[in-house]
Amino acid sequence: MTQKKSSGSQKGPGGGQRQMRVRLKTARKHRASSQRWLERQLNDPYVAASKREGMRSRAAYKLKEIDDKHKFLKAGGVVVDLGAAPGGWSQIAAERVHAVGGKGQVIAIDYLDMETLPGVEVLKLDFTADDAEAILKSKLRDGYADVVLSDMAAPTTGHTRTDHLRIMGLAEGAAAFACDVLRPGGAFLSKVFQGGSERDLLDTLKKRFATVRHVKPPASRSDSAELYVLATGFRPE
Repeated sequence: MTQKKSSGSQKGPGGGQRQMRVRLKTARKHRASSQRWLERQLNDPYVAASKREGMRSRAAYKLKEIDDKHKFLKAGGVVVDLGAAPGGWSQIAAERVHAVGGKGQVIAIDYLDMETLPGVEVLKLDFTADDAEAILKSKLRDGYADVVLSDMAAPTTGHTRTDHLRIMGLAEGAAAFACDVLRPGGAFLSKVFQGGSERDLLDTLKKRFATVRHVKPPASRSDSAELYVLATGFRPE
């Protein structure tokens, strides 16, 4: 694979200088779509920052940016991270609730393998399994969480409508779990996609939370349909 660098540099997520822009020479073994993906990865400042700063994934910066603005991850808090692998969100959560020293607690669940993280209890388990919710609840301090995070995404089929409905099904399941385990005043953050069917989820959340908003952090690519819904101020029934 041959790379060409264009002149000039740009500031990355941390405000420092990032690498010069890289362009790949067209090669027969790379399809056009693969080449575009490779170029995007090579030139993505968040990918570069995640490698430089030891983050598990560029997704860590999405949670960091959302929490920097809305401040729902608090020292001593209990956090459940659904669909956690490879662990970028759990890293940020553990740091902000001070889980490494035992002040806060972070429980991460995914059916994919995930390497251990300081301050994070990792469960290899499918969240949609019948026993998953009971197992998660049994791990919570006092049986409650302060924040439920969900960056879950179903394997794509290539059919846009089907993929959207599958993502929303996961988001609705995560919301139902959040409403079962959150303390009063707790927060729920979940990935959704623009597509029209998220209205039912938003209507449900508005009945149980003081504030419900869509957020799209800078780390979420502008050309992506990805959005996040952030619900804060949980109100138990």
